[in-house]
Amino acid sequence: MGKSEDVGYRGLVFDIQRFSLHDGPGIRTLVFLKGCPLRCLWCDNPESQNTEPEIAESPIRCIRCGNCFHVCPTGAISPDRWFIDRQKCIQCLKCVKICPSGARDLIGKEMSVEEVMKEIRKDEIFYRQSGGGVTFSGGEPAYQPQFTTCILKDCKEERIHTAVETCGAVPWKQLVRLLKFTDLVLYDLKHANPDEHKRLTGKSNDLIIDNLRKIVTYKNKMNLEVIVRIPLIPGCNDSKENILSIVEVLNSLNEIKKVHLLPYHELGISKYEKLNRKYILKGTPRLTKNSLEEMKSLFTHKGLQTHTIE
Repeated sequence: MGKSEDVGYRGLVFDIQRFSLHDGPGIRTLVFLKGCPLRCLWCDNPESQNTEPEIAESPIRCIRCGNCFHVCPTGAISPDRWFIDRQKCIQCLKCVKICPSGARDLIGKEMSVEEVMKEIRKDEIFYRQSGGGVTFSGGEPAYQPQFTTCILKDCKEERIHTAVETCGAVPWKQLVRLLKFTDLVLYDLKHANPDEHKRLTGKSNDLIIDNLRKIVTYKNKMNLEVIVRIPLIPGCNDSKENILSIVEVLNSLNEIKKVHLLPYHELGISKYEKLNRKYILKGTPRLTKNSLEEMKSLFTHKGLQTHTIE
């Protein structure tokens, strides 16, 4: 059992996935936490961005029973408007509870530290046999620092390998709390230019790069492994100029040796539809194999161990 003295802490989790092979060594359980400071144009987990539970809508599941608009107290749902008017919705969840077909579902579940630990422990045998563990993602795990830290602490006490995927756009005091109980950091780096980074994600990269420098200093003290992850989005950050600038940043840090390249995909588009949001990069082409190899070579030629994660 977990020994954390803070087992009473609760946080908002929107998904727990098992048998992941791409987010750290071995077979892993992924814990997805709600809340993120960035709004990346290509985000494949838009349901992770807000810090509150949200209602997802699937018209294809709807049986047109009419229950939802009969119970809606604000008129956010009506016979001539199937999708929820988010301006009128007060999150009473009556439509979710009464829907017999699951056409409306709640994203984001409040869980205790111990409830999450119970889920993590279910696959402990696979961690032991494969050298795996648990990876915290989101959203941004450091957006719920106390909750995430408590779970990480319990995992370490139970000798479960821990990884945190972070965008780095959080105050250092929040991030460093997590690092004390983390074995591996998967650090997202999206663009080298602060202005372009702000245009693409909503925030400058100044804090992100500053935190990465601090992590590099911190990693040797705590035996912390760091892998930088770079999403490659056509027309956004895949220019040779930007790639070379990122390489320059990484080489200036000396201690960064491993890079993961994450090619663009459209797997998250359906999630935007369920949240009644517009996905503005729809139709963006995928990178060709030759383009990926060319970009990969820009990293490997500078001595960086580079892998493509698809």
